[in-house]
Amino acid sequence: MRDALATIGIGARRSNRWILKDVTMQILQGAVTAVVGPNGSGKSSLLRCMTGLWPVTEGAVLLEGRNVTEMQRQDVSRILSYVPQEVRMEFEFSIREIVSMGRYIHRSRFARESVQDRHAVDEAMNRADVARLAERSVTQLSGGERQRVMIARSLAMQSRILLLDEPTSSLDIEHSLEVLELCRSIAREGRTVVIATHDLNSASRFADRVALIDSGRLVSAGPTDAVCTPENLERTFRVRSEIVFSIEGDPTFVFHRSANRSDVDCNV
Repeated sequence: MRDALATIGIGARRSNRWILKDVTMQILQGAVTAVVGPNGSGKSSLLRCMTGLWPVTEGAVLLEGRNVTEMQRQDVSRILSYVPQEVRMEFEFSIREIVSMGRYIHRSRFARESVQDRHAVDEAMNRADVARLAERSVTQLSGGERQRVMIARSLAMQSRILLLDEPTSSLDIEHSLEVLELCRSIAREGRTVVIATHDLNSASRFADRVALIDSGRLVSAGPTDAVCTPENLERTFRVRSEIVFSIEGDPTFVFHRSANRSDVDCNV
C-alpha cells in the first residue's frame, strides 16, 4: 500500500491556542483509518486540515504526494471528498439535486448532466440508502437522513479518498452499521476512507488502522490491534479496558473507571 494522504509535523493554531501540534501520520490507500479520541481532542480539526479547508500553521499535508496548499481546489475535490459532522441545509433542494451537486467537479460550468452523471447519482443514492427519498425536500429530513444524503453526495463525486467526520453520530443502530459496512466496501474497491469517531468499538471492528489523538497530539498510529491497547486507551480516555470477543470473533471493549481517576484532569 502507498500513502494516499499524509501529515508531516502539522500544527494548527486558532484564537492563540494550539488545537493540533506536531501530528505526523500516513493514511494508506485502500484502507479504512479511524481517527479516534475523546471529545475535543482535535479529530475534526485534523480532518479539516487534511482537506486543506483549514490552513496549517506549521508542517504540511500531502495529498498523493503533493502539498495540498499548492493544489487548485477543484483538483483537490476530484481526489478527496469530505463529509462534515453537521451540515446546514435551509433551501428546498430535493435529495436528488443535493446528490447531483457532487458531479459538478466532473463537468464544465454550463454543461448538462450526462448519462454517466445520472448513473453515478443513482448508484450513490442506492449505496447510502436514500434512493427512496430522491424527490423529497432536504428540509423535511431527520438529522440521520441528512447525514446519509451527504454521504451519497460524496460517493457521487467518485473521489479516491473519502473523509467522514463522526458519520454515525445521528444514525440509529441499523444505519450506523450500514454506513460502516459501506466504508469497508469502498476500501475493498481500492479507495481510501478516513473516519473521525469517538466510538472505539466501531473503530476496532471496521478500521484497518487507527490514529489515536488526545489534546491535539498524536498518541499512536498504526494497525488497529497495535494501537488500541489497554495502555494507550487508559492514557487517552482515562479508563481501564478489557477486550471480549463476539461470536463472530470481533473484539469489543468493556470499560471501567480508572482507579486513579480523581488524579487525572478530565477537561479534554
